[in-house]
Amino acid sequence: MKVLKNMLEERRATPNEINTDFFDCVLVELMKDDTILTEEITLDLMFLLLFASFETTSLAVIVAIKLLTDNPWALKELTEEHEKILIGRENPMSGLSWEEYKSMTFTFQVINETLRLGNVVPALFRKALKDIKFKGYTIPSGWVVIVCPPAVHLNPASYEDPLDFNPWRWKEMDMKGASLNFMAFGGSLRFCSGADFARLEIAIFLHCLVTKYR
Repeated sequence: MKVLKNMLEERRATPNEINTDFFDCVLVELMKDDTILTEEITLDLMFLLLFASFETTSLAVIVAIKLLTDNPWALKELTEEHEKILIGRENPMSGLSWEEYKSMTFTFQVINETLRLGNVVPALFRKALKDIKFKGYTIPSGWVVIVCPPAVHLNPASYEDPLDFNPWRWKEMDMKGASLNFMAFGGSLRFCSGADFARLEIAIFLHCLVTKYR
């Protein structure tokens, strides 16, 4: 936060004529007379952007590499899926297409299982907008509730052998949305707006990994 605050003060002192990044865009909004932003909100926004858009995805990639390294059968099936994509291309030099991305069935299973086991977002914060009755308790209006995804993702009542890396368990399960049993990207009105983009980033990384490296 200290680094971000220093950066904010430097850019405010010598603003760029052309917006080069998101920080510049936020700074323009902060300088307006009718803005709802404050310096505190601006710094929180930048910190959240760094964490949500970079740290979570890169951590998921690291976890995926570790799990695939320890599970050669999963790595073999993943590699075969992506080699099949290369073989099926009319132009071997062309880049990854949208249709190819959508065909990555096993890749999506690997991504979901990685997110379930990795729990890269260990806690979700929600605010009770009204008094909530739950199992004999009352959560008062205005209280903050911390939801713990690992308690759900590692629950043996929901997932058989929950500590095992088993991408095949997702074969008959929904792999795109959120549910009471899968909340890697949050849920309901606060579902992560970057969920599909994160999946895309991880899928492209895995594609390059298994087709260009060993």
